[in-house]
Amino acid sequence: MITKKQLNRLIYEVTGAAIEVNRILGPGLLESVYQECLAYELSLRGIAYTEQQIVAVEYKDLNMSTPLRCDFFIEEILPLEIKSKTEVLPIDQAQIMTYMKLLGKPKGLMINFNVTNLYAEGHFTFVNELYYELM
Repeated sequence: MITKKQLNRLIYEVTGAAIEVNRILGPGLLESVYQECLAYELSLRGIAYTEQQIVAVEYKDLNMSTPLRCDFFIEEILPLEIKSKTEVLPIDQAQIMTYMKLLGKPKGLMINFNVTNLYAEGHFTFVNELYYELM
């Protein structure tokens, strides 16, 4: 069981990796470029992840096949969605909140690389009710 402190530390480390990618590449590139570079940066830092994690939807006895895929699933606890947009919209926020709920995870992270200062403008952390159950 992960603690709040450990989860917050993981978010700090992942955000640091994203800041490094953004510092070197700058804004304005396609999301796929940032995804590949972030994967490499996470690997360099020894942070375990899976890319394009399938997010299953289960309803009663029905297992729905959906096109839901989370960009990164970090250390089997943190869903991470990346963007390269001029503006993060409410639908983008709903996307990461959906992944958190369906994966049963307490916190999620969204990074928008299309900004000049990623920490101030492009870093969004989300929590749900599961976060308050952590020690």
